[in-house]
Amino acid sequence: MSGILYIVSTPIGNLEDITYRAVRILSEVDLIAAEDTRHSLKLLNHFNISKPLTSYYDHNQQLKGERILSNLRQGKNVALVSDAGTPCVSDPGYHLVRDALSEGIRVIPIPGCCAAITALSGAGLPSDNFTFAGFPPARQGKRRTFLAGLAEATGTLILYEAPHRLESTLSDMYEVLGNRQIAIARELTKIYEEFILGTVSEVITIVSQAKVRGEVVILIAPGESAIKEAESLDTVLDRLLNEDGLSIKDAAKKAAVITGISRNEAYTKALKAREDADSLK
Repeated sequence: MSGILYIVSTPIGNLEDITYRAVRILSEVDLIAAEDTRHSLKLLNHFNISKPLTSYYDHNQQLKGERILSNLRQGKNVALVSDAGTPCVSDPGYHLVRDALSEGIRVIPIPGCCAAITALSGAGLPSDNFTFAGFPPARQGKRRTFLAGLAEATGTLILYEAPHRLESTLSDMYEVLGNRQIAIARELTKIYEEFILGTVSEVITIVSQAKVRGEVVILIAPGESAIKEAESLDTVLDRLLNEDGLSIKDAAKKAAVITGISRNEAYTKALKAREDADSLK
């Protein structure tokens, strides 16, 4: 019988943010696969956990992935951790999870910290709809193309970025996406945790005057066209549901055709609109 692959979220800064369950799982598994064994050893020592460690990162994932799978096939339980936060979210792990599942090996996620969600909860930007896009490309040309591809996203955009590229990325954002409202979250859960809020141009001025340390999360408010599109859908649904008296399903179907928005999104909006209307009765 094969073992279990646990995907264990670890703190992004403050060690108190680890869960009881994560500590228990790390204490019970036969092997821990870590992005950086030296970094993870500090965490394990803090909680008096002594388990075999093996490295698993972008450049050795093919070789180490097979070794980890071999352990799982032998019935050993393995925990995958990244340097901080949730594995597989802009961190190594996707290939290992995919290969384990393809062999029928059970994969159990142990939830916990995620920098993107932590930043979103404290940024004061729309949080009901968001797009996480990871790290932008390092080269300017590819980065601008990457940003252009996200320009029409209807919710808040969430990106990760290295501190030494922050100013360059913000400048490209200004040129490609315009002077939107944004938030920069840095040193999350640590002593010097900081949120920098403002328009892109205002934030560029702030970060250019002080050296930013530690990886940052960039959150970008929706553009005007996306906001207008959402308002248009609300208007159309209001008419279809109230004036025309259509069912939720029929109203969503018709609204999708009128606005060009997906039927699923229109249905979700229509359902919420009907629930909001019913709550006022």
